[in-house]
Amino acid sequence: MKITTSKLIRWAGLSAMVAGIIFTAIQPAHPPINTSAFIIITSLKTSVSIFGLLGITGLYARQVEETGWQGLVGYLLLTIYYAVQMCISFIEPTILPLLTTIAPTFVESVLQLANGVGVPTNLGGLTTVYSLASILYVLGSLLFGIAMFRARILPRGAAALFAISGPLAGTMFTLLPYQLVRLTSIPIGFAMVWLGYALFSERQADSHEFLLDQRIVKSEASKVA
Repeated sequence: MKITTSKLIRWAGLSAMVAGIIFTAIQPAHPPINTSAFIIITSLKTSVSIFGLLGITGLYARQVEETGWQGLVGYLLLTIYYAVQMCISFIEPTILPLLTTIAPTFVESVLQLANGVGVPTNLGGLTTVYSLASILYVLGSLLFGIAMFRARILPRGAAALFAISGPLAGTMFTLLPYQLVRLTSIPIGFAMVWLGYALFSERQADSHEFLLDQRIVKSEASKVA
């Protein structure tokens, strides 16, 4: 199979869809740490960062000229966010379960940090990193969403939803009770699925159109011959 730029961008759209679906599906889940469900959910969180990073790259590549400097800044902020979040998420299923009996206070602190319900013990630089990642998420989604909205390449409704989802989640994070906090992230999951599908189906439509044009050209050539 020949690898082309259009195919890579199309696969990136599929990756964005996967990231959005997983991200939306796992938000209501809050399994205890000493369960297999916790390992599965937190492992899926890591995969969201991987698929999300690939998906965002494809979305930016499709609109790189139209989104300008705003798109570049938003893309870079989101790229750094996904990279940092991937590292944090990786700790949860691989390290935290091993520390539940040795350092239960530390484990509880990390979990509370991720859920925004307070930090009973000092986590050092991890607290700062997590706070910075949240800022990157809010600013990155806002700038990148506005850039996509102005570019008019992908559905503007999806771009608008993407733009407001980050600031909305950041605002509601401080206002809603713990049980509802993670639900504020669902809108950006929907936006990722919407944008990813648009990117995936757009490239598929272009491919079918190209093949149709090629058949028409060959048909006309055979008639002339």
